[in-house]
Amino acid sequence: MLYYLFEYLNKTLDVPGAGVFQYITFRSALAFMLSLLLSTIYGKRIINFLRRQQVGETVRELGLAGQNEKAGTPTMGGLIIIFATLIPVLLFARLHNIYIVLLIVTTLWMGTIGFVDDYIKIFKKDKEGLKGKFKVIGQVGLGIIVGSVLYFNPAVTVRTDTGYSESFKATNTTTVVLQAPVEEKSTATTIPFVKNNEFDYAEILAWTGEGYEKWAWLIFIPVVIFIITAVSNGANLTDGIDGLAAGTSAISVLALGIFTFVSGNIIFSNYLNIMYIPNSGEMTVFISAFVGALIGFLWYNSYPASVFMGDTGSLTIGGIIAVLAIAVRKEILIVLFCGIFLAESASVIIQVAYFKYTKKRFGEGRRIFLMSPLHHHYQKKGYHESKIVTRFWIVAVMLAILSIVTLKLR
Repeated sequence: MLYYLFEYLNKTLDVPGAGVFQYITFRSALAFMLSLLLSTIYGKRIINFLRRQQVGETVRELGLAGQNEKAGTPTMGGLIIIFATLIPVLLFARLHNIYIVLLIVTTLWMGTIGFVDDYIKIFKKDKEGLKGKFKVIGQVGLGIIVGSVLYFNPAVTVRTDTGYSESFKATNTTTVVLQAPVEEKSTATTIPFVKNNEFDYAEILAWTGEGYEKWAWLIFIPVVIFIITAVSNGANLTDGIDGLAAGTSAISVLALGIFTFVSGNIIFSNYLNIMYIPNSGEMTVFISAFVGALIGFLWYNSYPASVFMGDTGSLTIGGIIAVLAIAVRKEILIVLFCGIFLAESASVIIQVAYFKYTKKRFGEGRRIFLMSPLHHHYQKKGYHESKIVTRFWIVAVMLAILSIVTLKLR
């Protein structure tokens, strides 16, 4: 909202200094600082409110040292992340930007699903929370909305040429031909570590013959649904010990912020020879607010946690990361900058599959991990959860750096 106020002051009244609000970097810095202040200062008030309402976590009997001591710790702390993200975004972002609209919808949508899940667990005394099928229906619904908007909305385009054609030589003279950049609808994405690294989902339908491009949504939307469902569930599984989900998510989102900024800047995208996505740079404001909220939340969520994010936070975090990656055409890189989420999810899938296989084959279920998700395996081995979290953060940083390196390493 302040963006529009200062735009009016700059263009209509010519107020000195008002024009600084047109810069994404300036508004991103303000969004980060405000979200950090909101989450740290007002986070304590939200925690006290949750404690007065007896919104306490019921910890399962996991046989882990110190686990039962966490019973009664306030949960639904994801509300801190949501409010500390949305308030700066509403103040400093261009609210008519389609990517910002999608991210706000994602935050509220996934936050609502997570809130309902936590509410059922706490107030209805149902440890299972919201039934799994209803969670999936919600995730699929968001995937349909996001996929449809990204595919059909005319404001979502990519620029296939940044303004220069290839140089050629004529009579020992090098000539550069300038041509107008072309913005077009596309379902192209980026393949890491490949020189000509764009892949169009529409190509999967090339075998159907001429005009196959108009049916690309049949591939694109299901892919979006799968990614949103997988990443949000991965974040949910990662939220098991103090500071793990919030810290690894902040690192992943920072990496995504770099991709978003360079992809939305025609100069940097031209220099790095990557896909230019008009108007996507505005997502940097949202990312800055989101990172500030996550770091501020860590003030209270680091060991020993004063509050848990609950599904209100974890599902929201996963949904936001998924939509950001899809919007900036880096969804394949999710296996890198969300490697922790992937490992946590894979450990559960492998554990369950192996248990069922051995039970069927040998008559008794066997396990690969001492316990899943993966962080509980290390707890069972006797590692303190602070050490586990720190080492997972280090791995997340390494994966984020590797992701960023793909900008030039092809």
